[in-house]
Amino acid sequence: MGSLIDGDVRRMSQTRGFSETRLLTHWAEIAGADIAAICRPVKVGYPRGGFGAVLTVLTTGAQAQMLQMKLPQLVERVNATYGYNAISRIAITQTAATGFAEGQAEFAPKPRAPDAPPPEIMAEARDRTAGVGDPDLRQSLERLAANIISKRRN
Repeated sequence: MGSLIDGDVRRMSQTRGFSETRLLTHWAEIAGADIAAICRPVKVGYPRGGFGAVLTVLTTGAQAQMLQMKLPQLVERVNATYGYNAISRIAITQTAATGFAEGQAEFAPKPRAPDAPPPEIMAEARDRTAGVGDPDLRQSLERLAANIISKRRN
C-alpha cells in the first residue's frame, strides 16, 4: 500500500515545501510525543535572501506558549531529520480546537483503553495481595499482579 501512494504523498508534500516527506509521515517520532500532541507541521517556506527555511506549525491558542518554549528543541530534532541545518526558525500558527471542517485541530489519536484482565486472573491477583492492609496500596498491587500474571500466561 505504501508503494502505491508514495508518489502521491511526495508530490502533495512538495507543494507545501516539504522536500523530506518523513517530516509529515513520522511527525510524532521526529518531534517527540509531547510536542506532536500539541502541534503539527503545515508548510516549509523559503524566505528571499535568507538562510535556511521556515517551518510553520499549527497549534491551538492555548498550547502556543508551551510550544514557544520548546522551539529550540524542535528545531534540533527537525534538523536532525534533514541531516543538516535546513530549518532556521519555526513559525507558529494558531487555530481553534474545533471549528469548520477544514479548520479542526485534532493532533493526536485518542488513547486506546487497555483490555481488562479475565476474572480468573483478577481473582488470583486478589488472593496474592490479600495480606496488604492499606486498601489503596492493595488495589495498585492487584492491578500490577494482574498485569504480570497475564503477561506470563501469554
